[in-house]
Amino acid sequence: MSARAALRPSAAFLLAHPAHFLALGLGTGLAPLAPGTVGTLLAIVLYAMLTRWLSPLGVLALLPALYALGVWACGRTGRDLGVADHPGMNWDEIVAYLLVLAFTPAGIAWQVAAFALFRAFDVVKPPPIRHFDRALKGGFGVMLDDLLAAGYTLLVLALAKAALA
Repeated sequence: MSARAALRPSAAFLLAHPAHFLALGLGTGLAPLAPGTVGTLLAIVLYAMLTRWLSPLGVLALLPALYALGVWACGRTGRDLGVADHPGMNWDEIVAYLLVLAFTPAGIAWQVAAFALFRAFDVVKPPPIRHFDRALKGGFGVMLDDLLAAGYTLLVLALAKAALA
């Protein structure tokens, strides 16, 4: 595979293997700009769909399986692309943001704050996120840094909620 193809996966690559489809966020990872943000937006839609049938606790119960699938899918897709943590692989954002949504208080202000915080922590990668992002490779490393960004997001939201109480 050429370096150019590794930089921009195609629709054919997306559909060539189930791992690619999943790791590339059901196609959102093909977005030409900000695929991580597009994947995070997809998580909002998926959460709304899931909570038609499941409680937030039910969504939480589903997350370990989605995380494990992501470890497999991102590992395989990273190997196939020749880039361990390709920007188009955004299943990690989707799963981590589903976790955030399960705990985010109702209300548009909380939802906007959660989205902005999660994207900021994912992009900036404050310690120790940056360390783990650099040190751990493969599917586990891809998935872990976004899980940590979700944890930071939830911590800030909890502190804000306590301050407002």
